[in-house]
Amino acid sequence: MNNFFATPEGAWGDGSVHLTTTGILLVVAVIVILLIAAAVMRQRRAVRKTVLTTKQLVYSAAAVALAVVCSMIKLFEMPMGGSVTLLSMLFIVLIAYWYGPYVGIMTAVAYGLVQFVMEPIFYTIPQMLLDYPLAFGALGLAGFFHKKKWGLQTGYIVGVIGRFVFATISGVVFFGAFAPEGMHPLVYSAGYQASYLIPEAVVTLIIICIPPVTKALAHVKQQAVEN
Repeated sequence: MNNFFATPEGAWGDGSVHLTTTGILLVVAVIVILLIAAAVMRQRRAVRKTVLTTKQLVYSAAAVALAVVCSMIKLFEMPMGGSVTLLSMLFIVLIAYWYGPYVGIMTAVAYGLVQFVMEPIFYTIPQMLLDYPLAFGALGLAGFFHKKKWGLQTGYIVGVIGRFVFATISGVVFFGAFAPEGMHPLVYSAGYQASYLIPEAVVTLIIICIPPVTKALAHVKQQAVEN
């Protein structure tokens, strides 16, 4: 099975593996299934039926694509590693804000898997799950605030915190050995994650609070949710 879905890589030192073409195709299939399921499971008030709409699927897929493109645009690199990207997390949070937590989380998980496919190297399945579907999937938690005042801003903060928590856990458990001598792995991991997540979050929050941007996002939301 190891040679069928993944092969030894060694890019991160002993023990790392790389997905084979078959493994990548399997992950891509899961991504497609998640996006379709996200469209199906749009939550409505009380106990109403959910329906599959082409619009939801298109917006979710477009958000993932835009997030991937923006994740490649690095505004600056951080001293400890990691980089601040051009609003890449915002597009996933917007889907959660527009359609609620179920659609948001599934779309965010799909985005995490896309990020994994772009660099399919990992140590173990638990490490991969923490760093990709769980860490990025946490951005979908923003959906729980989609009906709240300042829901986009609050949801974005909660989503980033969720990503921070999962990524930090992964750093402690699987990459703690890289901590400088005398530094606790938790401090090292938390500092590493915060060094790029906090600056990007601050930049994003400032931008989405600018009145013209807020107005434009409200207009797009109206188009996204109207039947």
